[in-house]
Amino acid sequence: MERAVPTSPTAANRSCENLECYMVLMQAEKTAISSICFLAGPFTLLENALVLGVIAATATLRRRPTYLFIASIALADVFASCFFTTSFLDFHLFRHSDGPTAYLFKLGGVTMAFTSSVGSLLLTALDRYLCIQQASSYKVLLTRRRALICLLILWSTTIFISFLPLMGWRCPTGLTPPCSSLFPYINHGYLACWTSFTLVLLTLILCAYALILWKAHRHESSMTSLQGAAGTGHARMRMDIRLARTFGLILLILVGCWLPALSFMLADVSVILTHTQQRAFAFCSTLCLVNSAVNPLLYALRCRELRVALLQLLQRLCVIGRCKKTTQDLPQGIHVTEEISCTAITKHEIPANGTMQLHSVSEMVNKQQDNIRKSVQIKE
Repeated sequence: MERAVPTSPTAANRSCENLECYMVLMQAEKTAISSICFLAGPFTLLENALVLGVIAATATLRRRPTYLFIASIALADVFASCFFTTSFLDFHLFRHSDGPTAYLFKLGGVTMAFTSSVGSLLLTALDRYLCIQQASSYKVLLTRRRALICLLILWSTTIFISFLPLMGWRCPTGLTPPCSSLFPYINHGYLACWTSFTLVLLTLILCAYALILWKAHRHESSMTSLQGAAGTGHARMRMDIRLARTFGLILLILVGCWLPALSFMLADVSVILTHTQQRAFAFCSTLCLVNSAVNPLLYALRCRELRVALLQLLQRLCVIGRCKKTTQDLPQGIHVTEEISCTAITKHEIPANGTMQLHSVSEMVNKQQDNIRKSVQIKE
């Protein structure tokens, strides 16, 4: 059934020769939304760039598929912070109108960034599921080469999908209905396909984490029956409960940030949205940027290995800085001796904390992997 185009004066007023009909924010809304963008944009850029820098500077992390997927999330969120913040503020705050080609190019960059971010989150979820489901053969199944191939396929697919409107799949009537009420020049068929594709990715993420929790619960139950409740339940919280809390937080943030915007997009396909609904969508779209700001805290900085690598990198930078300062302060003609020369600090010089609790999902999944191997040995 085709979407009917109303012929009332209200519908006629929605037609516009430029992009003014899409610039619907009031002054108070401009202030609130621009504040979110000015705060979340630079913060998202800095923390994701920090994650990328640490992974790129640490050889052990670069070789592991898990951190390659985390680096892909960080790279996508760096693009999101740049493309979304600049284009959104330029359009809604400074009311700068672009031609169809320039606008669709900017929109394609934003779409590519957010789609790649959600796709990388899916790869991370599948990586963790494979880690706990195929614990004994995980390193054989998911090699660094296969992880890079998966990332290449992901980014190639998202780039192709994101720039389809620029390549010709755009609204045939320009800025008048039945075009999208949320995005100029966008065809309703394309909007429906992209929204459905994103919802499928989110659904697969939910399913992957649900399977991880089910597997963890089954394993904890079998370990309790083998070792006795006294040996596992009193010392610390059950692993499956800790995983449930962590995954619950991840999924709550993911769904809470993405579902409102996707709901407005689906509604835009079937009905003509009012200016109030357009303004509500503008606010909901900033939640996607907030999700990009939260991703490093959930997926990267909670990993103990990455935090240790960050500390090592900061210590090396501090040592190099002290070296330069010491060399500059020396009188001319005096050479640097071995006592004041600076060397890089290795991981063995950092004190280990054997009682440190597991804070990241990766560490809890790795712990589950070790427990599964032990249980297999007990059964044998």
